[in-house]
Amino acid sequence: MNLDDTDKGILYMLQNDARDVTTEEMAEEVGVSASTVRNRIEKMEERGVIRGYHPDVDYDRAGLQLHVFFICRAPNPRREQLAKKARDVNGVVTIHEVLNGEENVQIEAVSTDTDDMARITDELSERGLDVVNSKVLKSTHIQPFDHFGEHIADEENHE
Repeated sequence: MNLDDTDKGILYMLQNDARDVTTEEMAEEVGVSASTVRNRIEKMEERGVIRGYHPDVDYDRAGLQLHVFFICRAPNPRREQLAKKARDVNGVVTIHEVLNGEENVQIEAVSTDTDDMARITDELSERGLDVVNSKVLKSTHIQPFDHFGEHIADEENHE
C-alpha cells in the first residue's frame, strides 16, 4: 500500500497515543474530515498496515517484577518454526526473528520471580531454542518510526 501524507499523519498520531486521540483531532491535524480519517484507518487495517492496538503495560506495576530479554539461537531453516513455538510459553510477550547472525531469535518475556524466569528458559530450550543469554530490562521507550508523518501533524502539539 502506498501511503500518502494523510495516511502518514494518521499513523504518526496513532503511534503517539492511539487510545486518547479522536478521529476529529486527527482530522484537524492532517487537514481532512473525520470521516476521511475513519475511512483511511479502516483501509490501513484491511490491508494489514495497522495490525492492532496494544496497551503499553508497565509490568513492574502490574506485579511482574522481571521483564526479561532472552537472546536465543535457532538453526536458520527452523528459525520461524521455533519462534512460533515460543509463543506457547507462558510469559512470552514478544518474539523477534533476526535475519543475520547466530543469535537470531530474541524474546521478551515477563515473570514473577527468578524461579519463573528459569521455567521460561527451560521451556524455550524444550522447544528447540538455544538460550544464549538473558537480560532483565529496566525500561522500553517507543516512538513512531522515523517520526512517521510528523511534518503533517501540527508540530506545536508535538514539541
